[in-house]
Amino acid sequence: MEDNRLFSEFPPVSTEKWEEVINKDLKGADYEKKLVWRTLEGFKVKPYYRAEDLEGLEYLDSNPGEMPYTRGKQAAGNVWEVRQDILIQDLKEANRVALDAVERGATSLGLCAKNVKSVDDMATLLKGIYINAVSVNFTCAENYFDLLKIYVEYARRESYDTGVLCGSVGFDMFRYALRHGQFHRGEEGDLEMAGQLVEYASVELPKFRVLTVDGSLLNGAGANAVQELGFTLAAANELVSRLTDMGAKMEHVARSIAVNFGVGSTYFTEMAKIRAARLLWSKIVEQYKPECDCAYKLFIGATTSRWNQSVYDPYVNMLRSTTEAMSAAVAGADSISVLPFDNAYKEADDFGYRIARNQQLLLKEESYLDKIVDPAAGSYYIENLTDQIARGAWEHFLKVEEMGGYCKALRAGYVQDEVEKTARERDKNIATRKTTILGTNQYPNLLEKMGEKVSPEFGTQTEPRTPNPELRVLKEYRGAEPFEVLRMQTEKATRRPKVFLLTYGNLAMRKARSGFATNFFGVAGYEIIDNPGFATPEEGAEAALKSGADVVVLCSSDDEYAQLTEPVCKALKGKVKSLVLAGFPKEMVETYKGYGIDEFIHVKTNVLESLTAFQKQLL
Repeated sequence: MEDNRLFSEFPPVSTEKWEEVINKDLKGADYEKKLVWRTLEGFKVKPYYRAEDLEGLEYLDSNPGEMPYTRGKQAAGNVWEVRQDILIQDLKEANRVALDAVERGATSLGLCAKNVKSVDDMATLLKGIYINAVSVNFTCAENYFDLLKIYVEYARRESYDTGVLCGSVGFDMFRYALRHGQFHRGEEGDLEMAGQLVEYASVELPKFRVLTVDGSLLNGAGANAVQELGFTLAAANELVSRLTDMGAKMEHVARSIAVNFGVGSTYFTEMAKIRAARLLWSKIVEQYKPECDCAYKLFIGATTSRWNQSVYDPYVNMLRSTTEAMSAAVAGADSISVLPFDNAYKEADDFGYRIARNQQLLLKEESYLDKIVDPAAGSYYIENLTDQIARGAWEHFLKVEEMGGYCKALRAGYVQDEVEKTARERDKNIATRKTTILGTNQYPNLLEKMGEKVSPEFGTQTEPRTPNPELRVLKEYRGAEPFEVLRMQTEKATRRPKVFLLTYGNLAMRKARSGFATNFFGVAGYEIIDNPGFATPEEGAEAALKSGADVVVLCSSDDEYAQLTEPVCKALKGKVKSLVLAGFPKEMVETYKGYGIDEFIHVKTNVLESLTAFQKQLL
C-alpha cells in the first residue's frame, strides 16, 4: 500500500507527451533523420522504447528454462563452455596447447583431427586431458564416422563412460558445399553419412552432437544477422526433415545438431539473434511433434567474427571480440569461442590464445555473467529487437521452404545472392566510411608498419577451387582487406608518398579539415606533413614546394578558399603530382577545377575508390 502511495506521486507519462517534448527540443528538425537510425537488416531503431512496444509477444510469459527457451535453457545460472579452437595439425603440439588451455580455464576444446588415423593417434592428441570433464570437439577430419569409432575405442581403453562424454564433430555438409561448390560425397551421400553419425552416436555417444550447422560461414561472407539466422535454421531443418524421412528418430536428429553463429560487433543485435534462434527453433521442432523435450533445446555455439578483424591496429581486435563475446554470453550461448586478436595475419601463439581465453574468463569471474539468468530480461529494446529479428529470419526460412528446402535454395543461388547483396552494401559502407573500422579506414596509426609481421600464408583468404562446381561458393573475407591492401602497397613501395597540408585562415576550419585530410590519406600509409597555418597563400605554396610533397591539400574554410585556391594553384600546378581541396564548396567546384584542383575530398567521398586512384598515380 505504501508503494502505491509513493508511485501515485508519479503519474504515468503517455507516449504522446514524450513525443511532444522531443519535438519541442528538436526545434523543427526532422525526427526520423535526427533520432531514428536504420540497421543493416533494415530495422528502424527508435530513440526509446516503452512497455507498449512489447504487446503481443507471447514468449514473455515464459520463464528461463521453459518453452520456447527464448530466455535461455537454464533455470538457474548462465553457464557456458569456454571453448578454445586449436587448428594445429601436429598431434603432440596440439596436445601441448590443449593441456595449457585446460589448465588455464578452458572447458571446451576444438581440435583438428586431420591426422588422427588410429587409437594411438587419439591417445597422443588427448594425452593428459580428462575427457569426462572437458567438452571435446573435433574439426577438419576426413571421415568423421571413422573418427567417432576411434574416439569411442580410445575412451573405453581409458575406462571412460561414453554415455556421459560431451562434445561434437564438425560434420557440416552445407558449409563444405558452400566453400567447395559441391557436396563432399554428393548430396545423398552426405545425408547418408549424417544418418549414420546420428544412429551411431545415439547408441555410443548420446551426449555428442555429430551434426554441425555453421552459420559463421554466412557471417564471414558478409551476411546480416537476419540472413544468418534464417538460413542457418533452414539448414538445420533440412537435416531434421530429410533424416527423419530416411527413418531416423526426430529426437535423435534434433539433439545431435549443434548450430554455430558468428557474432559481430552490433552488440544488441547479436544478443537478439541468439535469443531469437531458440524461439524459432522451438517453433520449427513443434511441427514434428517430438516425444522428448530435449529436441527443443537447441545447442548454440558462438564464434567471434573474423569479418570484423583487422591487420592494422590489431589490439583493437581485442575490444571487438570482447563485446562480441559479451553479446553471446548475455544471450545465453552454450559455447563461446573467441578468436585470437592477431588471427587475421598470423598463426595463433600462446599469447594470442591466452588473451582470447581470458576475455571469457573475465566475463565470468569478474563480471559474473555466468551467475545471472537471462541478463537481457527487462529491456524493452532487446525484447522488441528479438521479435523483429525472429520475424525477419522467419521470412527467409519460409522462402527457403517454398523453394523446396535448403539444398534446392543453394542450387538456385538464392542464399548466395542474398548474402552477396548484403556484403556489397557492407563493403560500400566501409569504403565510404559510413562504417568505421578503427585503425584501418579511420583514425590510422601513422607510424605503424605491419608488412613484416604478416605471414605470407595469411591475409586475404583463398577459397578451395573445384572443377565444374555444382553450386556457387561463398567467399569468406574480412571487411578491412581492401584498405589493408592499399596500405601494404605503400609499405612495399620504394618511396612513401608525401602529403602536405596547406593550412590557412580560420583556425577551427583549417584544423578540422587538416584532421580530416590526415585520416583520409593516413589510411593508405602516406607520410603526412601538417602545419600550424600560413599567413599568405604564397607562403604556403613555397613551403609545399620545399617539402618535396607529392600531394598538396588545401585546408581552410569555404569562404577563404576563394582567396587561397587561385594563387596556390598558380604556384604549384605542374610542380606537384596532385592538388586537392578538403571540402566540397558546391557553387565553386568548377571554378576551382579551372584553377587546377584535381580532387575534392569530403565526408561523402568513396575513400577506397579515391585512394586506389591516388595509388596508381603516386606509386
